[in-house]
Order: sequence, then structure tokens, then C-alpha cells
Amino acid sequence: MTSDLLALAAIVLWGSLATLGVALARVPPFLLTGCGLLIGSLIALPLSGFDPRRWRVPAPTLAVGVGGLFGYHFLLFLALRLAPPVQANLVNYLWPLGMVVLAPLFLPGMRVRAGHVAAALLGFAGAAIAIVGRGAGASSWHGGLHWGYLFAFGAALMWAAYSLMTRRLPRFPTAAVGGFAALAGLLALLCHALLEPATHLSAAQWGLVALLGLGPLGGAFFLWDAALKRGDPRRIGLLAFLTPLLSTVLLMAVNHQRPNASIVAATVMIIGAAFWGSRIRAQG
Repeated sequence: MTSDLLALAAIVLWGSLATLGVALARVPPFLLTGCGLLIGSLIALPLSGFDPRRWRVPAPTLAVGVGGLFGYHFLLFLALRLAPPVQANLVNYLWPLGMVVLAPLFLPGMRVRAGHVAAALLGFAGAAIAIVGRGAGASSWHGGLHWGYLFAFGAALMWAAYSLMTRRLPRFPTAAVGGFAALAGLLALLCHALLEPATHLSAAQWGLVALLGLGPLGGAFFLWDAALKRGDPRRIGLLAFLTPLLSTVLLMAVNHQRPNASIVAATVMIIGAAFWGSRIRAQG
């Protein structure tokens, strides 16, 4: 299906985010996000025939788009600052599960069967194994409750809600995502100016930032929007559990590490969950 291919393309791009993030670890996160989103917004130019007027959308649509892109990253950065990153990232990956479970609340007439929820839980378990299996030892799971977990949960809800709301809003061209990204990028740069130290980037860092903007912080958002306009959000949500798996595999490949048993188990569980979800859909 076209929607599956578009979603998988977005997921592949998101899978590169962690590797690029590691390479750009010295760049303040709001500066990185702001520059990446602004670069990514330029993709909308050829999509709109180089006519920015085609980015125009009603104010409620603009609020949802900017709020989704900026709000998600803002909450996630707070979570990563206030809680151990492995746990915070795991809580963040509740968003595909949220897409499956919350679909009937945002999209009247769409039912979620018990099998959808079970498949989503299986996918989340696979994602959890992939994240924890990255090499986090038991000692990293100490420390009790952190406020950052609430922000990570908020980020997960934010992205799930944004993804579903784009289906409920009056139809808008995918090129309009460029406007969402541009305004969200400006808000991120404002946060950088207020919350982070001034930083000068090298030519090599700018090159990686450009890749970030064209890929996981740019192209992926356009592909994701196009997929959601064409496909079943419940199935797309299940496919999204591939993101942490691909992210982990790519990091291991860059670091010349061999896949371990946890990666194999995660792969089987996530692919199994996606197949299970597709069978449920095929049966109505």
C-alpha cells in the first residue's frame, strides 16, 4: 500500500535521528532542532511549485501543526533533561500505542478492536526491548520517579494527538507542513536564545545539521503527513514501532557492533505486531 511505503520511508528517516544526534551531541538541542526544522521547511518549496501562498492554512490548522511539531520536541527535551534518557525515551515511544488506542476519540466511526490494542502492546514491548537492549545496564534504572517522565508522556500524547488531528482537520496540502516546520523552528531558536548558551557551529556540523533537516527533522514530517492522509492510522501506528528498532540497529552498525538476541527478539515482536494489525484490518 502507498500509505505503508510513505510511513516506512518516514520511519527510516526517523531511525537516523539518534545517530545524527550522537554526532551532533555538542550542539544545544533547541539550536539543533530550530536549525533542522528551518532547513526541513525548505522541502515545501518544490512541493508547492515555489509558491509560499500554497502553505496558507486556517488558523486552527496552523495552531495544530506548529503546536504538534514544536510542543513535541519541547516536551521531549524537558524529559531528557529531567529524567534518565533511556527511560524517558522509552516512555516517549508510547506514542504509536497512543495512535492506536486514541484513534476512535479523534476519528469518529473508527473502531479499535481488542486485537489492535494487543498488537500495539506487543509492538511497544518490542520497542522496549530494542531500547533497553541498546546496552543500558540495570544500574541505569535506579533513581525513582522523575518529573521528566511526565514530560515524556506528554510528548508521546502530543505526537499521537497531532498525528490523528491531521486527519480530522479540513484537508490541507502536505506542502503546508513547511509552514508548520518553519514556525516551530523559529520558536525553537527563541528557546535557544532564552535557555541555552550561544554556540558557533563548524562547517562539518552544519553539514550534519543539513542532513538532519532534510531527513528526520524535515522530509520525515512530509512523508508522515502524506501517509496519514492515505492510510489507516491504527496500522501506521503499529509500523511506527520500527523507529526505535531501526535507530538501535543503525547505532550498532555505526559503532561496529553485532546485533544481539534482544534486537532479534524486538524485530520478531514488532514485525509480528504490524502483521497482526494488518490482519485485523483486513477482517474489518
